[in-house]
Amino acid sequence: MLIMSLLFVLLAVGLPFIKPDIQFATPHMDQLSTYIPNFDFSYFTTISLLVFAVGGCEKISPYVNQTRNPAKEFPKGMIVMAIMVGLSAILGSVAMGMLFDGNNIPEDLMRNGAYQAFQMLGNSWGVGNLFVVIYALTNMVGQIAALAFSIDAPLQILLNNADENYIPSWLRKRTEKGVLINGYLLTGVLVSLIIILPIFGIQEIDGLVKWMTNLNSIVMPMRYLWVFLAYMMLNRAWKTYKNAEYKFVNNPKIGFVIGTWCLLFTAFACILGMVPKISYAENPTAWQFSLLTNILTPIILIGLGVILPVLAKKEQKKQIK
Repeated sequence: MLIMSLLFVLLAVGLPFIKPDIQFATPHMDQLSTYIPNFDFSYFTTISLLVFAVGGCEKISPYVNQTRNPAKEFPKGMIVMAIMVGLSAILGSVAMGMLFDGNNIPEDLMRNGAYQAFQMLGNSWGVGNLFVVIYALTNMVGQIAALAFSIDAPLQILLNNADENYIPSWLRKRTEKGVLINGYLLTGVLVSLIIILPIFGIQEIDGLVKWMTNLNSIVMPMRYLWVFLAYMMLNRAWKTYKNAEYKFVNNPKIGFVIGTWCLLFTAFACILGMVPKISYAENPTAWQFSLLTNILTPIILIGLGVILPVLAKKEQKKQIK
């Protein structure tokens, strides 16, 4: 997927060299003002999408100790990944602006934009749909891998070596091969409910894709709030953990300030992200549905986290009796 992203940028940037008379879809791409957004309320509601876009690296944390030298290799990997994601996003945005008018974005861009872009590039470079086919196959394998990884890694974080005071035994159950079977089933139930929900408020596929993406941009960054809070508390207890192998900064006060800033910024992005990105005037039902689900989904998931320790305590009381 990284290679396809870089290839997309190179093909788009290379177009003017083979077609000097080409007209970019977005006008005035040679002016700085074209790239500066309007800092209005609508813009700030999309910040959660930016946080969502750069998130995901935390999923490899259960596997950090499997690297040769975790204390050195993991931070280096994070830095390299951040640079790659940043360059890919910036250059990719410029390339997309060359193919699609930034002032009149197609309704299905979120769903079909990548395929349409590769199709345009393939036609311009004289290879037809070759790039579309390659991207589709790459994306399929990438999504399958991401799906497996996105399910297993969070379960490992939540349930691996889980404290019996907080997680019921049935949720910690493993198969002979070590698979957290009930954790997978719980994930399947939650995902199924989220997939079924849109039939009550969204009737078309493009709206569904936008709703799912926006909901993810709220729920997923919210997880980081607990990470930042934990980091703040670790800095408060610096004397206990000052000899830890992993350190972001060596000054606990600076670390606490950084954690606080990350916590507040992420909370700010998630709360504003709850505002639907669709127009109320165009589709009031979908707007109300999006707002309701954007607010209730995080509350329900947090409630699930609150319920699990209660169930674990009840289970322990039964065992004592």
